[in-house]
Amino acid sequence: MDVDTARDSRFYAELKRELLAALPELGIDKLGIASCEPFVALKDRLLRHRELGYESGFEEPDLDKRTDPSLLFDRPQSMISIAIAYPSKLSNAPKSEPGARRGILARASWGEDYHKVLRDRMERLERWLRERVPEVRTENMVDTGALSDRAVAERAGIGWSAKNCCIITPEFGSWVYLGEMLTNLPLPPDTPITDQCGSCTKCIDACPTGALVGPGQLNSSLCISFITQTKGFVEDQVMRKIGNRLYGCDTCQIVCPVNKGKNWTHQHELQPDPEVVKPLLVPLLTIGNKEFKHQYGHTSSAWRGKKPIQRNAVIALGNFREESAVPDLISVLLQDPRPVLRGTAGWALGRIGTPEALRALEQAAGREMDEEALAMIRRALQQDNSAPEDAAQGKGHA
Repeated sequence: MDVDTARDSRFYAELKRELLAALPELGIDKLGIASCEPFVALKDRLLRHRELGYESGFEEPDLDKRTDPSLLFDRPQSMISIAIAYPSKLSNAPKSEPGARRGILARASWGEDYHKVLRDRMERLERWLRERVPEVRTENMVDTGALSDRAVAERAGIGWSAKNCCIITPEFGSWVYLGEMLTNLPLPPDTPITDQCGSCTKCIDACPTGALVGPGQLNSSLCISFITQTKGFVEDQVMRKIGNRLYGCDTCQIVCPVNKGKNWTHQHELQPDPEVVKPLLVPLLTIGNKEFKHQYGHTSSAWRGKKPIQRNAVIALGNFREESAVPDLISVLLQDPRPVLRGTAGWALGRIGTPEALRALEQAAGREMDEEALAMIRRALQQDNSAPEDAAQGKGHA
């Protein structure tokens, strides 16, 4: 069904004005309108990105679908981009200290899963539009849609596409979740915001692994946020740079001058539980599926299951060189059924380097059957821990 052609541009301009006034009741912090022409320049960048091997593998593989709204929706007339602000500071954060070391989840996974929150806001928006234009057609996308959230948001004037590959809004900084709606309503488009990064390169300079290979250019395979979500073995030097991160990485946003002092607490579903987002590490080593689902199932960090978070907890204990965790790490090394966890525990014990840890590594080296885990254990027995501690180890985290 198409919209009533008798409605003129003044109707849709007024509809947009009413919509912007209704944003607080819809729970939306910012909204912009974009036209539906193909993203030609973006497609060229994505092709180059693919040629360089910078993709994460989580993206929609069809570049035409990522850049042409008409392939996803019958005769689209406009795209609505929304932004919801989330918190950047943790109130009453528990201390991470010897004997009680803690990890940290990235801010984008604090509170309730943002996919659910954004879908709720999109549904509110859709109902609002349908009450006023019954024949409206819509297609909502949240993070996992084919289109680039950032490209739509940039065209819709939500913010500019920054050097750290985030959308930065003048009002909320980059602490925003993005979603978009394709529609058959010919709403008047907004004007994109001029890039305001200027000559600043703080995000590029601060990236722990050099994953920001240029302004707005990310090598996903080096990005700690991506690496913490993988399930396999991680290279030694990368593990040292992971620090105590359990899921995601906020460094490039923390150092951004635009984000300084910005913290948003008005979206109640997104407020964090300090014990969930900054948990004790040792209990994570043996957390069961039921307990993991109870503690993390409502967050976006749970989508890959418990194994990556458990592996990252092992890495964090190694980076802390937490001697009190040696018995727990030895249990993982000798008893865990998963080779990645056994090998990573060997790395962590090698980092800690106490006599008890080294004896366990010797024992494991004589019984480990998995080739990759065994290689990791053998390297742990030979590793040099004299290198200076990585500056990213917990720095800048809550």
